[in-house]
Amino acid sequence: MRINFLACLKTILPFEGLWSDHPRDPGGATMKGIILATFRRFYPNATKADLRAISDADVSRIYRLEFWDKIGGDTLAAGVDLAVFDAAVNSGPGRAKAWLKASIGGTDDKTVKRVCAKRLGFVQSLKIWKTFGRGWGKRIAAIEAKGVAWALAATAPAATVKAQLVDEQTAATKTAKTARTSGGTAGAATAGGGGDVLVNPHHAEQLAGWVIGGLLVAGAIVAIVLISRSVIHRQRAAAYAAEAEAMGVL
Repeated sequence: MRINFLACLKTILPFEGLWSDHPRDPGGATMKGIILATFRRFYPNATKADLRAISDADVSRIYRLEFWDKIGGDTLAAGVDLAVFDAAVNSGPGRAKAWLKASIGGTDDKTVKRVCAKRLGFVQSLKIWKTFGRGWGKRIAAIEAKGVAWALAATAPAATVKAQLVDEQTAATKTAKTARTSGGTAGAATAGGGGDVLVNPHHAEQLAGWVIGGLLVAGAIVAIVLISRSVIHRQRAAAYAAEAEAMGVL
């Protein structure tokens, strides 16, 4: 929505932080989420020092022109605008628009969740997920929860919105517990060495070593995926709880 730009920017900036020049960040030097290459499109001869001293006015202008306008933020529904805007900031307007296009259908709160799920799937596929994954997961969860809250608030009373946020928290908590339990079971079976859940030990000698090894590796991968899933949903549960709590007593 046109009137939502500043609210969306205010939500996003704390996640972007201030100055960063992490050696494993492909974006390189960054200030308030703006990388040097982007800053130089506005100020061609800018140095890292110039970027570090960027004004609030330039921050707002660059975010609007480079991300908000490119995703058509003024035309998007409340909540959807936040989800797509934040996705554009992290992964580029092109990907963000593609995720939106693939997510449209049903209520706006469902669109928010689909966009965030597609975005999460993408960042999990990146090699630097191991370095930045926990922070990215927490951020996407927070954006999802707030986006859903904004989308619901556009058509429902506050009490209904809060109840739905609590329901989302409960569902995410349940999914996290189930994934954690399943991941622990798969991990224990693999660590047992025999892979009894996957292979009948009485037949083990009849199987080639590479087959057994492959099954054990598969078991380990399943365990890792399930544990990762548990972490993601715990983050979602915490984010929805925070949004519900922010609404206070209704």
